[in-house]
Order: sequence, then C-alpha cells, then structure tokens
Amino acid sequence: MMLFFRFCLLIFIITSFSTSAQQDSLSTASKDLKIGVFITPPFVMEDKGSLSGLSISSWELVNKDLQMSYEYIQYESLKALLEGVEKGEVDFSINPVTVTDSRMKRLDFSQPYFISKTAIAKRTENQTWTFIKNLWSWNFISAVLILITVIFIFGVLVWLFERRKNKEEFGGKGLSGIKEGFWWSAVTMTTVGYGDKSPRTTGGRIVGLVWMFAAIIMISSLTAGIASALTVQNINNSITSVEDLSKFKTTTVANSSAEELLELYGIESQSVFDEKAGVQQLLDKETDVFVYDEPIISYEIQQRELSDKIEILPRTLKKDYYSYTFPKESNLLSQIDPILVSTLKIMEWSKLLEKYQ
Repeated sequence: MMLFFRFCLLIFIITSFSTSAQQDSLSTASKDLKIGVFITPPFVMEDKGSLSGLSISSWELVNKDLQMSYEYIQYESLKALLEGVEKGEVDFSINPVTVTDSRMKRLDFSQPYFISKTAIAKRTENQTWTFIKNLWSWNFISAVLILITVIFIFGVLVWLFERRKNKEEFGGKGLSGIKEGFWWSAVTMTTVGYGDKSPRTTGGRIVGLVWMFAAIIMISSLTAGIASALTVQNINNSITSVEDLSKFKTTTVANSSAEELLELYGIESQSVFDEKAGVQQLLDKETDVFVYDEPIISYEIQQRELSDKIEILPRTLKKDYYSYTFPKESNLLSQIDPILVSTLKIMEWSKLLEKYQ
C-alpha cells in the first residue's frame, strides 16, 4: 500500500511540473512581445508609420518559426534604447547593436546577424586646387630654397678657383662671376652638361668632382622633398591606425561602439546624435573625419547622393558584430538564438543582404 502511494505521488509531481512548463511556454508564446527599435537606416527605417529595413526583415524571418505576436516600441536615441532593454522596458531589441565588452556587462546578446566595420568618412578633396595650394606651402618653398642655396655654394666655390686662370668661362668680378659659377653648378647638378663651362684649375676640378658625387645624393633627396611637398597629402595617406585620428578633428555618434573605441585610445572627438548629423558636419567643414559604422554611413551617402562630396576610406578601424540585444538572463534568448542562426543560412536572407548593401 505504501509503495502504491509513493508511486501515485511521483506521478502527480511529474504531471504538475509538465503542466507548469507547458503553461509557461504558452504564456511566453501568447503574450505580446515588446521589441525596442531606434531608426537606423538601412537596418530600421520608417515610412508612413510602417517599419522596414534589414533588421526588421531578419526578425520577420525568425518569427515565421516562433509565431509570436509583438509590437515595436520606438526610442529617440541609441542610449535610451539600450537603457530600455537593460531595465526590461522591452523584451529585446533587433537594432544593429555592436557587441562590446562594456555592453556585455549590462546586456545579453544573440548570435551576430550582420558583420560590419567601423569606418572613416571624409570630404572628397579637389586634387587640382590642393596641388596649386601646395605650390605656395612652406614645405615646397623651403625645399626650393635649400636647393638654390646648395647650387649657389658650389657655384661660388668653383668661381673662386677659376676666376683668374679661366676668365673666359668664369671671368668677371663680383656678381657677374658668381652668376657664371651658379650657372655651371646648376647645369652640373642636373647632368644637362652643355659643356660651355668646365673647371681647369686643380681646385676647381676637385670642387667639380665633389659636387658631381654630392649632387647625385642631394638631388635625389631634395627632389623627393619637393615632390612630397607638391603631392596632394590627403587624410587617406595620413591615417594608418586609430592613434592617427588625434591629428584631425574627429566626430562620431554618441554612445556608439565607435565612440567607445575613440575613448579607449584617448582620441578627443565631438559627438553627434546620428549619422545624418555626422555627414552634415563633414559637408559644413565642421569636422575633418566622421567615424561610425560603415553600412550606415554608406547608406546615408547614397540616399543623399553625396558620393562626389564625401568618401569612405578603404582602411577600416575594426570589425563590428551586430546582434539582437536582451536584458540579462532573458529566457527569450535561448528560444530566438537557434532560429536566428538557422535563418542566416537560407537563400532569402542572402537576397535581403544584396538588397540593402
């Protein structure tokens, strides 16, 4: 009798747990999910009250399997959105949020659904105008002055040796003779070699020999200096690492992963509300570079037809992984994550990527 009672009790406990689990599952499936969003083209866009974009489409594909009812809750800023998720105001967010160490301490993330990059945008430079402007730069003028000075010194030296014994070629006193020496020095350095003047004295020939060898070395370095001064020096050539941004007036979006990166490296920057404001600052020449997520900047440039005025540098600063964002220890993460991973492998998702890129 006691054994039978224990068996019945065990069956009751198992049945109770099973029923409770089913009820919890049904409760989760039946309730309206609150999904936090912040307008971020091309991932989340609004047109006449309807939301669209790559992130919206990704969730619609995922929800084909989940069949959950949901509503979108819009936030006014990325900061407000992340705080809303953290506080549980919404169940999760599908916005393109980059996974960072600091955010992982506050939030949970799904598997990445999009790989992005932190890019640098700048104004497109007028090559011709910049070249003309460089003609009057101190770098160019100083290089030319150094070259003239060296030619003058060797011209005077050879004139000092040749002025008495080679008057027909280096004759003349004072400025007239120095002018002849300068002419010989310039012709020798450029290896034009007209042959109208040539040292005849031992001292003059020694100066000439030294000048010939010295000119080979000096002309290459001086020419490189002049060429460098005339070459259009643009931001693209100047930035090889994050640290190089300290040389420029830099702008980024507030509370973004790009801002975290700049702060990590101690780069001073000014913050703007979104990519529209950052691009506008470039157009208004209020900043030198705009650092933010590459696909978001690219979409803004395309939509406003600014490709002839603003360009994105080929060198990027880091990779970014966009994921859904959940409150800590959310039960929804374990339900959504496997389906999201499966969704990324289907052909429909590949077509969506082509559409928005």
